[in-house]
Amino acid sequence: MTGQKGIIPIGQIEQRILLIREQRVMLDADLAELYGVTRKRLNEQVKRNLRRFPEDFMFQLTTKEWADLTSQIAMSKAQSNRSQIATGSQRHRDPRFTPTAFTKHGALMARSLRRMLAAIFKVTICDHIR
Repeated sequence: MTGQKGIIPIGQIEQRILLIREQRVMLDADLAELYGVTRKRLNEQVKRNLRRFPEDFMFQLTTKEWADLTSQIAMSKAQSNRSQIATGSQRHRDPRFTPTAFTKHGALMARSLRRMLAAIFKVTICDHIR
């Protein structure tokens, strides 16, 4: 982040965008990091609100897609330390679970979910302070 709270440099976002199934997507861990939450928390909230996420908002990577992506990461790291794919996706997960890929609309919905939950949390706190 830059000096202003909430401003994320465009380059930091662009290097996390991947092309999977002919769609520009961002993986759950990258999206969670940009939104300031854990991947686990992001996925919990998505599961609780699945009706807000139609098929074109997100999808689970197949085992083959994940294997291909991780092999691209390994090759990219061998060629360069700052490749697009290596910087955005190298810190992912337990190998038993494949990542969730969010399209632009899915990323926006996840962001609005996060804001809505934060507002509910603030109202709940205010109710208890009285």
